[in-house]
This record gives sequence, structure tokens and C-alpha cells, in this order.
Amino acid sequence: MFNKLFFKLVKRFRHSTAPGWIVLLIDMALFVFAFIMAEAFAIRSLAGLTVKALAVKFVVSATITLLMFLIMKPYRNIIRHMGLNDIFRVLTVCAIPLLICFALNFVNNTTDIVPTNYLLSYRAVVMLYLMLAVMMLLTRFSLLYIYNQYFKRSRRDVNVVIYGAGAAGVIANNALKQDLHAEYKVVAFIDDDKTKVNQQLDSVPVMRARDVLNPKFIESKKVTQLIIAIPTIRLMHKQAITNRGLDLGLTVKSVPHISLWMNGSFTAGQIQDIKIEDLLEREPIKIDNINVVREVLDKTVLVTGAAGSIGSEICRQLLQYRPKKIIMLDQAESPMYDLQFELKNNEPYKKSVDSMVFVIANVKDQARMEEVFEMYRPNLVYHAAAYKHVPFMEENPYEAIYVNVFGTKNVADLAIKYGAEKFVMISTDKAVNPTNVMGATKRMAEIYIQSRSTDQTHFVTTRFGNVLGSNGSVIPLFKKQLAAGGPLTVTHKDIIRYFMTIPEACNLVLEAGAMGQGGDIFVFDMGKPVKIYDMAKRMIQLSGLKGIEIKEIGLRPGEKLYEELLATKENNIPTYHPKILRAEVRKYKLEDIDREYGELEDIMFTLDDRRIVAKMKSIVPEFISNNSIYCDLDKKD
Repeated sequence: MFNKLFFKLVKRFRHSTAPGWIVLLIDMALFVFAFIMAEAFAIRSLAGLTVKALAVKFVVSATITLLMFLIMKPYRNIIRHMGLNDIFRVLTVCAIPLLICFALNFVNNTTDIVPTNYLLSYRAVVMLYLMLAVMMLLTRFSLLYIYNQYFKRSRRDVNVVIYGAGAAGVIANNALKQDLHAEYKVVAFIDDDKTKVNQQLDSVPVMRARDVLNPKFIESKKVTQLIIAIPTIRLMHKQAITNRGLDLGLTVKSVPHISLWMNGSFTAGQIQDIKIEDLLEREPIKIDNINVVREVLDKTVLVTGAAGSIGSEICRQLLQYRPKKIIMLDQAESPMYDLQFELKNNEPYKKSVDSMVFVIANVKDQARMEEVFEMYRPNLVYHAAAYKHVPFMEENPYEAIYVNVFGTKNVADLAIKYGAEKFVMISTDKAVNPTNVMGATKRMAEIYIQSRSTDQTHFVTTRFGNVLGSNGSVIPLFKKQLAAGGPLTVTHKDIIRYFMTIPEACNLVLEAGAMGQGGDIFVFDMGKPVKIYDMAKRMIQLSGLKGIEIKEIGLRPGEKLYEELLATKENNIPTYHPKILRAEVRKYKLEDIDREYGELEDIMFTLDDRRIVAKMKSIVPEFISNNSIYCDLDKKD
């Protein structure tokens, strides 16, 4: 009966915190008990002891102690989260009254203001506050033990290894102890500092990486989770640790940078899952945006394709440089509404709301685009609008050309007509030696704007590969497939791609745009290409799910196993930024381009896809179709 009532009370109050006044009453009750015990042990003789003297001693010491409690407020600490600071506060709240009583005794001994037996003896003072400190700490530790013992019984057991025996590792360890959802047990700390190895933290051994991250140790200790607790760790080191942990079948997490939690208490919930973006095989790209500030400040900027993943991030970054006005243009109504809502209602963008203009328009609509240019007369144009999905464009070459080629031509011609200073186009690595319609259209757009640079309007192309998390990229697809329980689909086991994050890509677009002087094609150093099959395996491991299959479905029409950033006949030369290279490409005569594109536009009216693609191949000779219905149009040697 008692046990049933006890556990009912535990369930009712397990998430509650005792009111401070109750804790204060308990502490004062402990003081009364300690006072009685101290007097009992300190008194050698009852001679001269009166009730009045005993009462004066009690009142004086109790008043001093209560005042210290009210000043230091040890009763306000949440006992279940008690740490070293709380222990120090208890010791302090007992040490200061001890010193005050000592001082009173010393003053009274020299002045003899009151009879000596009206004050606690030195021996009694020491015993009183020593016992009080011990009892206060024992009470708190007992309550903490009961809480951990009974309130966390139903939690699952998780054996953990923490990589990092520094301050972040200690804080992570303490946070795990307080978690309500799991019973974490840290079985080892790992540290690269040899002076820490073979030491202990909170009775847990500090060991070398090779002694812990091996199958024998992991299996013997039943470790299921690895937490990286080095917030300033270099990316390559973090990747190596993560890969080792994943290979051992561990769930890998990391402690975020201290700036994200230093102003608040750190909890186990703030320990983050490792994301696939963390496993890019290079350090994050950083740039100095002084040139971008000079380029954008107080200028009117037009961004086409502004509601897309790249265009929207360009808009976010441009707003940091205080443009006079930023015209965000897209044909996609719903994504544009989402972007408008985000920028107008969230920091730090909403402070620039007066400079934002949102326009619904299609870049292939020449009359509508002219209206936009005439109304706003942009100084800078960032052209991100394009169709990008390879299989769709292989099936719809008419639309691909009208948007990617003639849409670009519309915007470029209007930039010249209305005196824009610079036109920056977002291209793709699929424009290099294209094997599909989409890539060929982007190469044709590159050729056109290269031929159009003037002294007044400088045209710049930026060329890069896949961006993690962009619309239609493989990462969101894999996440959806994981949520559905699999399988994850890859087109070919050996397919590789270059990857960078959306913010990195847009940062480099702005920097390259600022350095371009006309007719430039800039390519980005994207590090090592990533095998999509390996990425799928890593995503399954990071998810912690078991039994997820990876299925090969075959190359899609127009797809190739690997992408290039430079064509075989192109060279690159360095710029002042180590991650941005300038491609030396073949130049085209303006009159030839006008003639060829005029002929293509005439063919477009036939709606004959084969004639359209054949003309594309004559304009871009390196366009050799792969796994496509247009393969037979290629000239055979």
C-alpha cells in the first residue's frame, strides 16, 4: 500500500520543483538541529548556562544565518540540476556566518560588552556551521539520488563515449545526467591530449581514440552513441571521427559552438545530430565581402528566379549589404509568397522591408520584363531563373530553350538597353561537355552573354555543381525516402558529383560577380567529388535506421556518371580568391551568335523537338547526348 502511494506521488510530482520557501524551512530546521548538537558537544560544564544565555546565542546565530540565506538564496537552486556552483554556494552560506561569529567573539573578548556565555564559543561555532554545511549537502544529494533513482526508472539505457575531455566534454556529461528521456552512461572520454590520457573525469577514464574506437571496446561496453564535444574542432578531424564512429555502427552527435548556448543552461537536447553537410570533404569556404559591399551598397539590384533555393539565398545575402532596392522576380507564385513572408517578418531582413520589391513575371515574357526594367532600372542583375531538372528538360526541349536560352537573352538585352552595370548569370557544371538538353541550354546561355559584354554592361558567368538541400537535389530526396522507410534510390553505383552548401555557393556568386570585368566565366573549387552511393550509405547511418536498402535504378535520360567544371579545351587561371578560378574559354563572334540563335528561334516555331535539338548540337558541338532519344543525332566518327 505504501509503495503504491509512493510511486503515485512520484509520478505526480516528478517534473515539479519544490517551492523555495519549503527548502528554506528545511534548511532552517537543519540549523536548529545543528545548533542543539553543537551546543551539546561544545559545553563542558553547565555552570553559568542559563535559558536566557542559550536563547541569546540561538537568536544571534539564527539571525545571522537567516540573513545569509536570504542574501545568498541557496534555497532557490533546483536540486535535480545541482552542480559545483550550487555546492560552493552552500559552503559559502555557512562559511560567512562562521566568520561573523568569530569576529563577534573577538570583539567581545577585547571589549567585554556582553558576558562571554551569551555568545557561542569558537568550538561551538565551528561545529555548528560545519554540521550545517554537511547536513545541507547531504539533504540535497539524498534528494538528487532519490530523484535519479525513482524518477528515471523507465528511461532507456544509452552507453555513450564523449570525444573531448575539456570543458565542453564535462558540460555535455553533466547535461546527459539530467536528461529525462534516457539513462545515459558515459563509459569513456577520448582526448588527443596525451597529458589527459589515463586521468579520470567524474570517475570516467580518459582514453586514447584507438583504445576506444575499435570493435572490441564498443561491443564489450555496449556503446551506441559517440558525442563529439570539441566545439572548435577542424572539419577534417571531425569528419574522420564521424566516419570512424559510423563505421562502428554508432550514432554520432556533436556539441554546438559555445556561442549558441553560453547565455543559457546547456541541455542534452542541444547536442546536435551530425548532418550530411558536415561530411563534405573540405573546410567550409569563407570569403571577405568587402568587394561585395562596394558593389551592392545603395544600388538597385534585380534577382531573377528569386524564389528558388539559390535565388532566395542570394536575396538574403544581398540584403546584408544594404542595397537601395532589391527587385525579387519569379514566376512561381507560392514560393514567392513564402519568401516575401519570411523576409518581411524575420530578423535580420525585416529591417530592410522598405527596400524590397516582389514581382511575379516570367523571364521569357519580353514585354513584361521590359516593363520591370523600365520601372526599376537595376544597376546589377543576378540571373538565377532557369529550368534545372535534367530528365524533364530532356522531354521538353522547347521549354528548356525558351526559358534558359531566350529568357536569358531577354534579360541580358534589357540589361544593356537600360544601362545595368553588371549582369551575373548562375550556370552549372552540366554546361561543360553537355550530355543533356538542360546542360546544353545553359552552355548556350553562357555563350550568348559572353558575346554581349560592353564597356557599359559587364557580363559574368559563375559555374558550379550541385548544392546540398537545393530544390530537386539528392539530399531532400533521400530524406523523403528515409522518412518513408526506404529504399534509397541511386541511378548508378559509381556516379559522382561535386557538392557545396547553398550559402557557400551564393557567397561565391556574389564575390565572383564583384571581381568580374566582363566576358568572364568563373568556376568554383568545390573540393573532391562525392560518390552518391557513399552519401546514401552515410545518410542511412546518420539516421540510425536499420535495414534500409539502396537501390540502383539506372542512369536517367541525359545523365552522365561524372560532371566537369571545365571543358577539355578550357584552362583556368587563379584569381585573388583561392576558391574562385577564371576559365579561359573559346570566344564567339557576336554576328555568328545572332545568326545561329535567330535560326534556332525560327526552328522553335515548328515545335519539332528533333530539329530543335539538332540545331542545338550544331551551336554547341561538344553536346553529345547520353542515354537519350537524341543520341542518334550525334555525328559518328
